[in-house]
Amino acid sequence: QGLRQISHRTISTASRRQFENRVPEKQKLFQEDNGIPVHLKGGVMDSLLYRVTTGLTVFGTAYVVYELLVASMPKK
Repeated sequence: QGLRQISHRTISTASRRQFENRVPEKQKLFQEDNGIPVHLKGGVMDSLLYRVTTGLTVFGTAYVVYELLVASMPKK
């Protein structure tokens, strides 16, 4: 009984503040025709994430090619 009251109280008293609906703002931002690709329209964090992902992909590809070359060479 006590555990049920605690779980019910926790769920019912969870965050009661209202969040403002920012979907229309985001829709305007992402639908704007300004020449920026959609994956970069989010701002600096999108750009940073894109560059980090690209860098890791290039590094990973180069490392795989290097390991394939090492594996293909016969050991003396």
